[in-house]
Amino acid sequence: MLIAAAVFSLMDMAMKLLSAHYPAMQVAALRALVALPLVGVYVVWRGAHRSMLQIRWGMHLMRAVLGIAMLALFAYGLKTLSLAEAYTIFFIAPALITALSVVFLKERVSGAQWIAIAVGLGGVLVVLRPSGAGFLTMGGLAVLCAAAFYAVSAISVRILARTDRSEHMVVWLMVMMAIGASALAAPNWVPLRAEHTLLLCGLAITGFIGQLAITAAFSSGEASKVAPFEYSALAWGVGLDWLLWRVLPDYYTIIGAAIIIGSGIYLIRHERVHAEAEHP
Repeated sequence: MLIAAAVFSLMDMAMKLLSAHYPAMQVAALRALVALPLVGVYVVWRGAHRSMLQIRWGMHLMRAVLGIAMLALFAYGLKTLSLAEAYTIFFIAPALITALSVVFLKERVSGAQWIAIAVGLGGVLVVLRPSGAGFLTMGGLAVLCAAAFYAVSAISVRILARTDRSEHMVVWLMVMMAIGASALAAPNWVPLRAEHTLLLCGLAITGFIGQLAITAAFSSGEASKVAPFEYSALAWGVGLDWLLWRVLPDYYTIIGAAIIIGSGIYLIRHERVHAEAEHP
């Protein structure tokens, strides 16, 4: 999840740059299209192409719909929000994943974990300002909806992992998203510019690596324990905002970030201590 957070931050940087020139749905389509060649090579290398049709089609189709909506809404939000602002709103997703994991996956979440996650979400509210100013904007609402779609998708990965290979989850998500998002973007498609070639290559590589990492994270670990590691994306967002747009976080953002990171460190320590107690 730490690797996924890092490379997805770079992918989001590319999406933000592209969203200034192309419609949000087209950016979502490009994200899937450019990753397909790498995904295809990976599936063949892993030998998963022989059983590609042996999947739970309904669940994969639902994931694709959620993925298209999530990416398009997030790309739309990035038009007006900085990466750090978008991430702080998107950090609602781990709390949604935790709640959904209790309902759908029957996972056990301790009281200490609930408190730590609540403290982290409190940090998000600090970054959004106590008054909530700037939260109920179209960009903010778009990212909030993207977080909700992402949370449901993360739970579906955990369910699919019981029967389907992770390679199949990655390839079919990309294929279905490429087809669906391209069809939706076609009426308003803007011709691609040659100067954006490097951005598209970066989008392909980071999206591919990030998808593998996040699929492996949710497939091999409980959703409620894996999700908090996504908080590390805030540091990447702040750094990229400064490097590319010379935007620095204000005091509210710094204080909120400290709260969020503190809650994440506690969650990591909580899991390590309990693991040592169970396996001395």
